[in-house]
Amino acid sequence: MVEMLEKSFERLTDGDTLLIHSDQGWHYQMKQYRLGLKERGITQSMSRKGNCYDNAVIENFLAL
Repeated sequence: MVEMLEKSFERLTDGDTLLIHSDQGWHYQMKQYRLGLKERGITQSMSRKGNCYDNAVIENFLAL
């Protein structure tokens, strides 16, 4: 996962502001992952535990 993010970061420009939203999977809670986001000024957002509807809007949008 970290390698995938590193490749994505290479495409960013200085003015980009990012927010990454995910579920509460263990890999999104790893210290290395969270620190990597913080070091780059990326805001991390997680869905609430046990609430599958938090992602419904974007999942519906991406399915179109």
